[in-house]
Amino acid sequence: MPKQPLKIVYCTPALYMAGGVERVLTLKANYFAEHFGYDITIILTEGKDKPLFYPLSDKIKVINLDINFEELWTCSFVKKVYVYLAKQRIYKKRLTVELMRVRPDITISLLRREINFLTSIHDGSKKIGELHVNRANYRNFEKGDSNLFKNLFAKFWMISLVSHLQQLNRFVVLTEEDKLAWSELSNVVSIPNPITFETEMISPLTGKRVIAVGRYTYQKGFDLLLKAWSIVEKQCPEWSLVIYGAGDRTPYIHIAEELGLDNNRCRLNSNTSDIFNEYMNSSLMVMSSRFEGLSMVMLEAMSCGLPVVSFACPCGPKDVITNEVNGLLVPKEDVYQLARSMIRVMSSPQLAKKMSIEAKKKSSDFRISVLADRWKYLFESI
Repeated sequence: MPKQPLKIVYCTPALYMAGGVERVLTLKANYFAEHFGYDITIILTEGKDKPLFYPLSDKIKVINLDINFEELWTCSFVKKVYVYLAKQRIYKKRLTVELMRVRPDITISLLRREINFLTSIHDGSKKIGELHVNRANYRNFEKGDSNLFKNLFAKFWMISLVSHLQQLNRFVVLTEEDKLAWSELSNVVSIPNPITFETEMISPLTGKRVIAVGRYTYQKGFDLLLKAWSIVEKQCPEWSLVIYGAGDRTPYIHIAEELGLDNNRCRLNSNTSDIFNEYMNSSLMVMSSRFEGLSMVMLEAMSCGLPVVSFACPCGPKDVITNEVNGLLVPKEDVYQLARSMIRVMSSPQLAKKMSIEAKKKSSDFRISVLADRWKYLFESI
């Protein structure tokens, strides 16, 4: 008899948003279904009547359990506890019904609410968890949004999480650096996310333009980047900086004004629908993040042949950038060294060209075809 295709279920909240996790999940699921012939089902809890943002293969089934945990966003704290517990019971019941019906070979949690009970569902499937941020910043609170109660909650929550992760067949993180952080676990493997687009083209590095990409949040460190740029723009008057990202730009516009930055050479833009073209018109990518999981925009920029100057933040840059080869690593949050390293690459076309070639080479390690084989090996090994 012919071998049956591997049957895999993914559990994730929603696919109606234009987020990085949603984009990567869609890319992987499409590849597994189309190239490996896997029988893929994605089970959602949110966005019952909302269209999927990224296109899915017709071969993939989507089930929406319509739990609507998003209702919690509008609840008071006391009501939130009651509503959460009630919805969690409903979620466990409905997910159990679906897994017993589908009978997958493997069930994968993207470490949302189902991780609290997934291994107690005896549907016969092997259980895998995927984490898309680093441990230190999982359930991270924005600066100023933390207090004693939240810190205690986070501590006890982590203890509970680790106990659930120990029961998984495998726990997948994005980087070797983060793998070391989960010292309590013996089931951890690292598989990075794939680049979401591939190109044979490479930036000519002729535009005197530095690019940064990311949400306007504390995590992305654009406040640090603007301080560094205030040093750079005085020494490199022909160069400009462009930032693209979603979120509220107002605080960063104020920082730029306070620093007296030239607004013709320092542009804070909203998202763009053609980030590829923006990379191709740039000559250097800078990443000022305070922390990452594995920066997809850094990998995208490198696939376009951009050298990268990045803080050596946890986690990701040290897994991707070989210092002095395909980019420069800077001590985390060191504004002066960030500026100095940017000026160094901007002032040396030979160095930039050498790093461009190496960046392009390194990006090939993150092609979906390469990483899908690592997932295939993992699935078949368990």
